[in-house]
Amino acid sequence: MKSDIQIQKDVVAQLSWEPWLNAAEIGVSVKDGVVTLTGIVDTYAKKLTAERAAKAIAGVKAVAENIQVGVSPNFRKTDTEIAEAVVNALKWHSAMIENKIKIKVEEGIVTLEGNVEWNFQRKAAKEAIENLTGIRMIKNLIVIKPSANPADIKKKISAAFQRSATVDSEKVSVDVFGGKVILRGKVQSLKEREEAEDAAWLAPGVNYVDNQLEISEEELVF
Repeated sequence: MKSDIQIQKDVVAQLSWEPWLNAAEIGVSVKDGVVTLTGIVDTYAKKLTAERAAKAIAGVKAVAENIQVGVSPNFRKTDTEIAEAVVNALKWHSAMIENKIKIKVEEGIVTLEGNVEWNFQRKAAKEAIENLTGIRMIKNLIVIKPSANPADIKKKISAAFQRSATVDSEKVSVDVFGGKVILRGKVQSLKEREEAEDAAWLAPGVNYVDNQLEISEEELVF
């Protein structure tokens, strides 16, 4: 099992590897496998990049992300300019049904609301605007309103796990109650845990995923 010191070194190294980040701007502390990121960056996209980089490290059980976005003058936009950019980004995104998403911008914080039928649409709405200049935070309050058979949902999720190159389907169980999916079992890393959850969300009819997957204490053998 990795020590907290080794995990910290690996996270710092991964942050240094990211071309868009200045690793010196981001503090990394680790306790019992939980990584805490602190610091100030000038764009929301950099904040997300740092979080994803930490989650990719083996041995990380969770990430507490306390990075602040302090938009520099070069990246600062008015709320009106941000709102217009968000509308345009969603308008040209093939997964979006434009009139189903409501947008609010206040002091650089973007709130998305509305109803969609698939989780990939909810996720795509946020991803479509993550790199827009001037955004300090995104609140994704979009609601999924699907209808599907629980047995069919379970079958499709299990099949997705069997196709996956990263998720060990033999170590993950799937239970479905209505549109709620419960995942149980063991995975090797936080990244694998999130990829299993992402695969579950891709099934039609899913409106909630209870991810109870535990990260194995064993080291990977190469």
